[in-house]
Amino acid sequence: MTLPEQHPLHAATSDSSLIRAYRGQRPETTPVWFQRQAGRSLPEYRELRQGTRMLDACLDPDLVTEITLQPVRRHGVDAAIFFSDIVVPLKIAGVDVDIVPGTGPVIEHPVRTAADVAALRERTLDDLAPITTAIARLAAELGPTPLIGFAGAPFTLAAYLVEGGPSKDQLAARTLMHAQPEVWADLMTWLADLTGEFLRAQVMAGASAAQLFDSWAGGLSLADYQAYVAPYSARALRPVRGLDVPTVHFGVGTGHLLGAMHEVGVDVVGVDWRTPLDQAAAALPGVPLQGNIDPALLAAPWGSLTSHASDVLAAGRAAPAHVLNLGHGVPPATDPDVLTRLVAWAHEQ
Repeated sequence: MTLPEQHPLHAATSDSSLIRAYRGQRPETTPVWFQRQAGRSLPEYRELRQGTRMLDACLDPDLVTEITLQPVRRHGVDAAIFFSDIVVPLKIAGVDVDIVPGTGPVIEHPVRTAADVAALRERTLDDLAPITTAIARLAAELGPTPLIGFAGAPFTLAAYLVEGGPSKDQLAARTLMHAQPEVWADLMTWLADLTGEFLRAQVMAGASAAQLFDSWAGGLSLADYQAYVAPYSARALRPVRGLDVPTVHFGVGTGHLLGAMHEVGVDVVGVDWRTPLDQAAAALPGVPLQGNIDPALLAAPWGSLTSHASDVLAAGRAAPAHVLNLGHGVPPATDPDVLTRLVAWAHEQ
């Protein structure tokens, strides 16, 4: 299957700086966008979200469209990132999950046995209309500005399902992968297929790129990642491979996994703030990179921030192309004017 004839990549976004960088070309101006740019630090986002729970907002096409557009209007970034959450596919599939303010995703019934996984595997993504409707609206509104679709990688989703919520060490998930490898394989296969369908729906509806977030993969050894995680991330990406849509893979604390994360079959690798981009480029020859301003610097004096950002841009020149981003998400307390000013500064370099 190929992209629809009216897809933005056929015309509107094909020559954008972001897509060119994702394809390994170095545009005249370094493209910039921020992870978690939609919301969190924006007062207009907080006002719009009043009285609406996170997952309800993620399934409301009107809210999703407006929230996704807000940082593009305010900051002048070179890409929009679809406003959603990594557990949205679980919610659509009927898993009892909620996002608790101050905590994060919480699973009512953790998944820890073969019977738990067997019950999950009966669930499917029955109604993706809220997602595809919002994507189509956004593609039309954004014109030449690319929209990045995204999904959580199978391991991070599995960690939430098995732990029942956020965890610093994912001990229960890592225990399951070793103690019950067949159960783990069944769970990861279901999650990979769910993720792949979710990503493909976004791309076919108009997303010009797709990013896979593996937030918790950094807690794994390289051997465990390669044996128990990478095959399922590759499976999750399979439905969008061959569509000629750039794909990006990002995780936190994954400096030791960068090569393996690229090998699952993506075009671009996102790098967190711990690994200098020239070191990442040495580990990933010929691979475009994304990152990696330390979010902590957003609250530092302007001179400190631009000095750090200059170092990031310089290190990024070791890669064939570079998309400037943060090494993680925008902290909620960030002054939005700093982000706007940073985008303008980067475009002048």
